[in-house]
Amino acid sequence: MYVWFTVFAGLALLCVALLGTVPPHFGEECKYILASLRLGFRLLKYKTCKPFYSVLDCFLDAVKRHPGKVFVHFEGREYTYGDMDTQSNKVARALQAEARLKEGDAVALFLANEPSFVWTWLGLAKLGCPAALLNFNIRSKSLLHCFSCCGAKVLIASHELQDALEEVLPTLIEQGISVYLMSETCSIQGITSLSDKISRASDLPLSRDLRANVNIRSTALYIYTSGTTGLPKAAVVTQERVWAASFIQAVCGVTSEDIFYINLPLYHSAGFLIGMIGGMERGITIVLRRKFSASQFWDDCRKYNVTVMQYIGETMRYLCNTPKKDGEKNHKVRIAIGNGVRTDIWSEFLNRFGDIKVRELYAATEGNIGFINYTSKIGAVGRVNFVHRFFFPYTLIKFDTEKEEPVRNSEGLCIEAATGETGLLVGRVTKRSPFVGYAGNQQQTEKKRLRDVMKKGDLYFNTGDLLRFDDMKFVYFQDRVGDTFRWKGENVATSEVADTLSMANCIFEANVYGVKVEGHEGRIGMAAVTLKEGQDFDCLHTYKQVVNYLPAYARPRFIRIQPCLEMTGTFKMKKVKLVEEGFNPAHIADPLYFLDPEKGMYVLLTEDIYKAIARREIKL
Repeated sequence: MYVWFTVFAGLALLCVALLGTVPPHFGEECKYILASLRLGFRLLKYKTCKPFYSVLDCFLDAVKRHPGKVFVHFEGREYTYGDMDTQSNKVARALQAEARLKEGDAVALFLANEPSFVWTWLGLAKLGCPAALLNFNIRSKSLLHCFSCCGAKVLIASHELQDALEEVLPTLIEQGISVYLMSETCSIQGITSLSDKISRASDLPLSRDLRANVNIRSTALYIYTSGTTGLPKAAVVTQERVWAASFIQAVCGVTSEDIFYINLPLYHSAGFLIGMIGGMERGITIVLRRKFSASQFWDDCRKYNVTVMQYIGETMRYLCNTPKKDGEKNHKVRIAIGNGVRTDIWSEFLNRFGDIKVRELYAATEGNIGFINYTSKIGAVGRVNFVHRFFFPYTLIKFDTEKEEPVRNSEGLCIEAATGETGLLVGRVTKRSPFVGYAGNQQQTEKKRLRDVMKKGDLYFNTGDLLRFDDMKFVYFQDRVGDTFRWKGENVATSEVADTLSMANCIFEANVYGVKVEGHEGRIGMAAVTLKEGQDFDCLHTYKQVVNYLPAYARPRFIRIQPCLEMTGTFKMKKVKLVEEGFNPAHIADPLYFLDPEKGMYVLLTEDIYKAIARREIKL
């Protein structure tokens, strides 16, 4: 690995000597390459050393170094590294005795953001048991679906989720599932209390032999996709992937002295892998919240001297929408790690809250390719880097958004997208960058595999995301396949339209999608929006906004006013149901508006207008 670094470093210095000038971002580039190769060397060492050295072992070493250091702050209480170790021993022993767990048995965790989530996972890891991290917002059919994916025979739930458990309990009992509740007592037949068993269990360390067969390829976790396009899928997360995700903090410049703020759900990869597991790898202190609160965010940061924050989706925008106060830059936050922030919000966030290094990411839990914006270039999710591309080969290919498939040449191979052109990101499947797939869903796993891409017989992971590389080698996320739709022969990026709508004075947030119109090709633009508090829909200003900033084909012709937008647990907007419901006012109780170019404004969508559109009397 270091041989490769010497070669690359030598080439870089040679380029500088020949050019006579230092290329833009040269220092940041070298720092990133050095950090990546150093971490890559560590991972290579962990792969080959025997016995296998896992993130759990890394945590146990941190316990030995500083047992009294605070690992987690939670609701006024402190839990040291030693506390977490001791409590996880008790959990492991209680589950050994009660559930007869052994190495390889999958266990589903239906737990809220709380310290018990962390020490329960640690306890399972000590037994060599993979954990399925269930979204605590799901219910009924979705809950049963997610549980059944991972093949678990044991389910552990938070006390406050008891009602959700009772909904599916008959099915669980029928399937012979052991159900445990984090409570001292439980009178419901079929559910066993667990907290009392944990408190009585021994806290003596467990033998490493209990996980003797765990290796770099072993399944460590099942983490579920957000379910924006149907039921969630259980992504198989190997021990190797856990290590790789844990290194993101290090690449972003986080040190052991930092204090990391997690307000994202631990059932998702951002909160758990990047946040919590990354914290274990760094040996840092973490501030854990049950859920994100924009109003309390900065107070928490000041109270706990937070230096690194985490964001996802719309959280940064929620912070920018809070009322302005004096001293907003009075905090110690120096790094923000996350993904999905809009360019305008990014700029506003920095102007308002100070010079924070925003490390915008692009990645997928199940994917084999990702990017980190290590330069702080506003709007970019990363940068094309020759070292990164050498070890994790990827390409952008031309994509037909109408047919929703890659464009292929006469030989049946995909065509690489040009610089500046939007294309589908695909990552070549190799030993270094594998794609494991989804548990219990071979059909969905196969759908993400793309063959004969650059040459016959090759295999790539289809990210399902459209990106763009500019001439300065920056990478920009454009849209998701399926989110982009085609109207009037043009591709419409929903994220761009949503950004434009959100700048209207009355609109709080917008979810843009395409809907079918009888007798027309493609899908026409529609948006579900929520309004700012105390505001009515401004038909004229919104019309001017979309006309001034969007081409005719991209302007949403229909707007649906909703009290709130339905989102996943990680703030991704759900669209499937909205697309299915369309724009028929007879079937939709929400107020609907139609863009009327003749009147120069949005007007209420009446039954008469709807019928006129259906009869094609109104030109779209």
